[in-house]
Amino acid sequence: MKESEEKKGLSSGKSMSAEEAIALVPQGARILISGFGNAGDPKMLIDALCASGKKDLVILSNDLGSPNADLGKLLTNGQVRGLIGTYYNWNPEVAAAYNEGRIFVELVPQGSFAEAVRAAGVGIPAFYTPTGVGTELAAGKETRSFGGRDYLLQEALSADVALLKAHRADPLGNLTYYKTARNFNPIMAMAADLVIVEVDEMVPLGALDPECVVTPHIFVDVLVPVR
Repeated sequence: MKESEEKKGLSSGKSMSAEEAIALVPQGARILISGFGNAGDPKMLIDALCASGKKDLVILSNDLGSPNADLGKLLTNGQVRGLIGTYYNWNPEVAAAYNEGRIFVELVPQGSFAEAVRAAGVGIPAFYTPTGVGTELAAGKETRSFGGRDYLLQEALSADVALLKAHRADPLGNLTYYKTARNFNPIMAMAADLVIVEVDEMVPLGALDPECVVTPHIFVDVLVPVR
């Protein structure tokens, strides 16, 4: 396969198999994982992470799939130490594990979650938001008043690793996404020390219109082509 890719001008020093890429993820890592429901999540990388048996992981994601499905497999396997995200109603195992003290869960409103990831990517350590004021989500957070309105301090959300999904990539790692499957991918690419991207289609250098590139290659460390 690699020889065929070289002939087509698709080979890249960044390309690895899913297993090789996941081997770079340390035990106990804090991992950003893209996706909104079943859209834009790196299913091949998630499967490889589940198969790796790595434990004590802290997963930052919009949701955690369903019991023993997609991201939910990590929890079913006992690989998760904590969750930071916005919507876990699809997976009742999250509530059960939390109530039994097996994991910690930090709920962050979806807009605040997206902005906290973006903030980490651009070097902003925290920001104030009105979302969550007067609710249980405000517990333990600093509150300040601006212009007569109360705001909560939300810290940025960064990670050791990001596992992402792109539609097309060139050998350098410039990325485009497929419609709503783009979701959290671009901001998560900016907020992790190691960025691993599952790619539907590799294209030759120069095949991507620069005006259509969403994530520049400088943010991408590893490319994992879908086989």
